[in-house]
Amino acid sequence: MKVNTMAEMLANGQTPEVLFWVGCAGSFDQRAQKITKAFATILNKVGVNYAILGKEEACTGDPARRAGNEFLFQMMAYQNIQMLNGYGIKKIITTCPHCFNTFKNEYPVLGGSYEVIHHTSFLQQLIDEGKIKLKEGGEFKGKKIVYHDSCYLGRSNNIYEAPRKVLEALDAELVEMKRCKSNGLCCGAGGAQMFKEDEPGNKRINTERTDEALETGATFIASACPFCNTMMTDGVKNREKENEVAVLDIAEMIAASME
Repeated sequence: MKVNTMAEMLANGQTPEVLFWVGCAGSFDQRAQKITKAFATILNKVGVNYAILGKEEACTGDPARRAGNEFLFQMMAYQNIQMLNGYGIKKIITTCPHCFNTFKNEYPVLGGSYEVIHHTSFLQQLIDEGKIKLKEGGEFKGKKIVYHDSCYLGRSNNIYEAPRKVLEALDAELVEMKRCKSNGLCCGAGGAQMFKEDEPGNKRINTERTDEALETGATFIASACPFCNTMMTDGVKNREKENEVAVLDIAEMIAASME
């Protein structure tokens, strides 16, 4: 795949409309790389003028701040803001709610103000504008899909409708877990929990959440966050249901259903 970097575009005297911020998971995690590819495929097909930072991209600092290392967070944030402002970036799209939340709500105080869009909102925009054409009777037609709300997308930023509207466009049956939307349950990875050992207890949070998803009888668990995706996938494996239930990012579902 040919994806332009900011440096390449600048060298050719071009400026992209949007910066696609890939994020650490999307860059280095083998599972999340598929989400990155799916989203880039959609952007290419639709003809969005975008670029990535490539090797110049660093972590937003979200896990450092959540784990309590404020000094490291600020160091990383200032470095990123210098880079983004240096390139004159105005609009950022991200496939990770953690990056989204950090850019949108935490960078402005440090001098980094951008228009930040999560990929589910962007996909909804593209579908509403008729830019994304979906196949008649795609592979999700009539299938049961349950959507898991990411904490940083839902409760932190009130984005509940966009991901659901995108899934409805797939002509599938959208079902809900008992705990959903503002009452949703965390997958267990937020707040830097992804990077530490479990605390004592009798059940892992991701298993609890996966059980709620499996109870709906859905064949697909849709997520909009690489961390949630990992946790729900582990939960499905733990329950030995990986042959019956697939965990997919919304971008992967749209990429697979496009004409």
